[in-house]
Amino acid sequence: MHRAAARGLLLGAEHVLAASRQRVPIAEGTLERSGAVSVDEQSMTAAVSYDTPYARRVHEDMTARHSPGRSAKYLESVLPEVSGEVQALITAQVRRALGG
Repeated sequence: MHRAAARGLLLGAEHVLAASRQRVPIAEGTLERSGAVSVDEQSMTAAVSYDTPYARRVHEDMTARHSPGRSAKYLESVLPEVSGEVQALITAQVRRALGG
């Protein structure tokens, strides 16, 4: 069951990453491509991150102008919107492991 929950956590984090990639500001696409997911099965935590020297600055700069549909807070803003879907992904994996 632990392994199934970890799989659900990975799927949920990948869902968050996909949603945030729809909002990440694009100049050359480097920031968008740097997005990654990691899961720590011991602590049952997942992380979604963007790995460029300017990722944090772009995420936090609410004064910058971006293309339509793209915005600062590109990661933070999607979390409340997809939390139900993330929970459903985790629940589905656990149910599958329980045979239901």
